Amino acid sequence: VQLVESGGGLVQPGDSLRLSCVAAGFTFSTKIMKWVRQAQGKGPEWVSTITGDGTFTTYTTSVKGRFTISRDNAKNTLDLQMNNLKPEDTSVYYCSVTPVVGSVVRGQGTQVTVSS
Repeated sequence: VQLVESGGGLVQPGDSLRLSCVAAGFTFSTKIMKWVRQAQGKGPEWVSTITGDGTFTTYTTSVKGRFTISRDNAKNTLDLQMNNLKPEDTSVYYCSVTPVVGSVVRGQGTQVTVSS
């Protein structure tokens, strides 16, 4: 199982970024996928989840209305469109999957820094 995130960067408050995650090594379309973030010195924070077929999504309260999770099962990719970014969104962002019960896999992460 391999997950590779990209798209992070340094942006100003109010800007947008689109994160991507390329998945390999498992049947992507059958798996719930998640975005999780971790700020420096803090524990991981769940951000968003999408079902295998993409029909159901859910978000943590702080990003609702600003972030949109999506997936392309033909390309084995997971995206996170982040709009109106705030300094408190600064974190390393990871995509995450549970390929088998009891096993959680996440990628190497991509850094998002929101600062003026």
